[in-house]
Amino acid sequence: MEQTANAAALGRPATGVDAVVVLDYGSQYSQLIVRRVREAHVYAELWPHDVAWEDVAPLQPKGVILSGGPASVYEPGAPQLPRWVLERRLPVLGICYGLQLLVQALGGQVAPAAAREYGPATLEVVADHPLFAGLPARSTVWMSHGDQVTALPPGWEPLARSDNAPYAACGHDGLIGVQFHPEVAHTEYGQAIIANFLFRVCGCRPTWTPGSFIEQTTAAIRERVGSERVLLALSGGVDSAVAAVLIHRAIGEQLTPVFVDTGLLRAGEPETVVTVFREHFQMPLVVVNAAERFFARLRGVVDPEEKRRVIGEEFVRVFEAVAREHGPFRFLAQGTLYPDVIESAGPVSKTAAKIKTHHNVGGLPPDLAFELLEPLRWLFKDEVRAIGRALGLPEVIVQRQPFPGPGLAVRVIGEVTPEAVAMARQADAIVRQEIEAAGLASQLWQFFAVVLPTVRTTGVMGDFRTYANLCAIRAVQSTDAMTADWARLPADLLARISQRIVNEVPGINRVVYDITSKPPATIEWE
Repeated sequence: MEQTANAAALGRPATGVDAVVVLDYGSQYSQLIVRRVREAHVYAELWPHDVAWEDVAPLQPKGVILSGGPASVYEPGAPQLPRWVLERRLPVLGICYGLQLLVQALGGQVAPAAAREYGPATLEVVADHPLFAGLPARSTVWMSHGDQVTALPPGWEPLARSDNAPYAACGHDGLIGVQFHPEVAHTEYGQAIIANFLFRVCGCRPTWTPGSFIEQTTAAIRERVGSERVLLALSGGVDSAVAAVLIHRAIGEQLTPVFVDTGLLRAGEPETVVTVFREHFQMPLVVVNAAERFFARLRGVVDPEEKRRVIGEEFVRVFEAVAREHGPFRFLAQGTLYPDVIESAGPVSKTAAKIKTHHNVGGLPPDLAFELLEPLRWLFKDEVRAIGRALGLPEVIVQRQPFPGPGLAVRVIGEVTPEAVAMARQADAIVRQEIEAAGLASQLWQFFAVVLPTVRTTGVMGDFRTYANLCAIRAVQSTDAMTADWARLPADLLARISQRIVNEVPGINRVVYDITSKPPATIEWE
């Protein structure tokens, strides 16, 4: 039963849900593999390539997927295959570097290709195999490799080829490798190939569903919390809202949601959050106006990592004060998601580079007086939305645009002052109004304004010279926030947004549009 309780703490499924493990060798597509598996309703987790069997054993995995990566398997110090992968006799799918790793480990040969292959290629299936069941003999796949297999291990057979890769797919029994990337959208039948591996090779069942998650997680939360009370950090966004309803379903009045008005929220946000949660969910919401203390703590802070640390710590101090007044509470619940953990290089991602500290992951103080309860910790945003719908949340919350926990503090580049935040709030409101009026909001993942008080530009307004602040507009399309592309907004819409911001927001005299994708940029500027 301890396993079930721990699963609840992390938002992982208990027994009864089929799962596979994805080992990360540094590919830019590693997280995408996890998403593709989950889209087939099979649970998956991303782990460092050197993870011990004891760490993944609780999942009772029915298969393993090895990601691609930038290294060459024949180089000294290149990431290797954990011994347990072959010793456990689980089905294995190696992708790109993962294929080469399997081949080398089993006695085959890998060497530099005559030329690096990057982009589309025509795949020709040359043997009957469950991996390609039901698929045409020829299709388009996406290649990205500089090495290739030159000799197969004993017993292996070629399964598919391309013009530049004679062993574009190969394998023996449950050990299979593909040189291309089935996880990317550019591979024509990539999702079907992954589904074939999961169902025809691993024997998985499509048991990872919103309904199964809700049922198992509420039971596990109820078991872990017992008769204790839970304080929940409610931001009003979809993540914390789903966490609130999920936990409330499990323990009812033992949950006390707390909404902290930091002074860093968007226009109209505090009023909307209070109205929706008090009237729609009828929960005993505690509202704390803490704007002055947050601005005081942020005075003089310009480094974005320090901002997140300060905000994370101050949130906890506010919750501690609430606990003294309304408590006692043993648990602090948050709407932490899987991308938050990955980008913060949390304990499950030893090989991941730290991109930024999320205030609710790496920004928490070491002397935290609560036990954390994070039931969504292993979910992507679209999975949270699906669960929210299954829980009966209204679309106004489920489809709410993502908003960073630190709020407008990370949309003010430089020191966070009330004046700078006011500019960001007004500009953001204009961006939202115009994009929603244009009917484009549902097509975008996120859209907002960023103010740069540290960058002044010369302008002319009313025949007078101005020297004022720069404002940047950001609008992106994405499915999970792990990758994103800048949105091609109509020029006339951008013109209206720019004109309104310059005319209506005091202190701004120039507007620019951010046309950088993720990667190499992140969605937020800080």
